[in-house]
Amino acid sequence: MIKERKIAVIGLGYVGLPLAAEFAKSSKVLAFDIDKERINELTTFRDRTNEVPTRLLKDIKLKFTTNISDISECNFYVITVPTPVDKSLSPDLRPLKSASRSIASVLKRGDIVVYESTVFPGATEEVCVPILEKYSNLKFIKDFNVGYSPERIN
Repeated sequence: MIKERKIAVIGLGYVGLPLAAEFAKSSKVLAFDIDKERINELTTFRDRTNEVPTRLLKDIKLKFTTNISDISECNFYVITVPTPVDKSLSPDLRPLKSASRSIASVLKRGDIVVYESTVFPGATEEVCVPILEKYSNLKFIKDFNVGYSPERIN
């Protein structure tokens, strides 16, 4: 039996918000960000990135939140947090690690996590999956699955 997908998009920047808006056209979507100012702005139909028009924000059914427990009912998580580089041009994985820990706190058997942050090959399996396993007490493949979608903005 296929259960209904309840989608959470984590990170509502220039990638996450348009993705959440597109998913919301046909699915239940919870949009999460740690930036309370960003959430307040979006709940009043303003997008400082200008990626999603006000008209569309008003028309679609998106629920915005800064509370990680609000997305616990979801079973499909898309992480779209930034991966900036430091002075030596090495990726700063702190946002990705933090998002992984947050998702692990609500991860359940059968859930799927998709990473859509720009990372080096192998980062999903080597960095993210161990965090998900450690903080959820679940096992990759046996209890949950993970995917990676390279970021592409056209």
